[in-house]
Amino acid sequence: MKFVQILEKFNQNSSLSSSEIKTLLEEDLEHQSFCNAFDITPENGIEKIRNRLDLWKKSYHSVNQYCQKLGFISLDILSFLWKLWLPLAIQLKEEKSKQKSTLIQGILGGQGTGKTTLSHILCLILKQLDYQTITISIDDFYKTYKERQKLKTIDPRFIWRGPPGTHDIELAINILNQLKKPNNSSQILIPRFDKSLHNGQGDRIESECIDHPDIVLFEGWFLGVRPINKNQFKNAPLPIKTEEDQQFAKDINEQLKAYLPLWEQLDRLIILYPQDYHLSKQWRKQAETKMRSSGKTGMSDQEVDEFVDYFWKALHPQLFITPLAKNPHLVDLVITIDKHHRPQKVDKYLE
Repeated sequence: MKFVQILEKFNQNSSLSSSEIKTLLEEDLEHQSFCNAFDITPENGIEKIRNRLDLWKKSYHSVNQYCQKLGFISLDILSFLWKLWLPLAIQLKEEKSKQKSTLIQGILGGQGTGKTTLSHILCLILKQLDYQTITISIDDFYKTYKERQKLKTIDPRFIWRGPPGTHDIELAINILNQLKKPNNSSQILIPRFDKSLHNGQGDRIESECIDHPDIVLFEGWFLGVRPINKNQFKNAPLPIKTEEDQQFAKDINEQLKAYLPLWEQLDRLIILYPQDYHLSKQWRKQAETKMRSSGKTGMSDQEVDEFVDYFWKALHPQLFITPLAKNPHLVDLVITIDKHHRPQKVDKYLE
């Protein structure tokens, strides 16, 4: 990891020798999947390293400050900034330059994969490139509390907000259409959702008025997920066990079809992919334990198991996320996340 020592020196001196820049490139070129993901070659590599160093100068302080508040260790900040956050921000800049309309970057990831952290850091870096960037979530487009209560009386299986069927898709498409309009100087009202209302069932709150952005980071736990062939539910993985479970999975799969026009609004899709999907249960239990130990209300381990199982029955990661991550026509980057929530590897798509 010579690059860490070189970057620490760069932080002190703001300059590097040509041999040090060459070393940085050599370390990049050792990782083929990284180079494929960010289009780094021996021919363009030196220029790409210099561009990254230039952006490092502008953004290191603000990113470092934010990450330290979150408890990141210095080594991780240096590593993630150099190996992921800066190359990704530059890639978004390059993609945005190819189109007049606002770039809509989808980010798919479950709890604990770091969607919020990644989005915030990209906003900090892109600000240094003079790009106005905003973050929106699929959660912002939940149906209102009243609408979801009505939905529950029609179909009692919608016990939790979150699965396909609990969102106002028409509203989401309308907002993205407004955001995508090139040269739209008028302000846009972005819906926002407060999960704490109605004893945690949540409701829509006052919309946020924003200026027209250059880039939108649109995140959600099943963003871009496509319906699958219903025959795949015959030998479905656990916790899909009973005929009722299979029927629920099939019905949610059917609900996904209504989301396809919304996914068409995405210009790109990144998947934050846990190395083992079971980690989401472990992470949720850790989060809930932390809440309980701080005196807040939190779910027990058994409640977490039931909660996560509900969502796996709705959209099982093996059936829906893995095939998407392997589809080069539908995904642009797959970032594998290890058990410590750390980005481990970047691929264009999973082989």
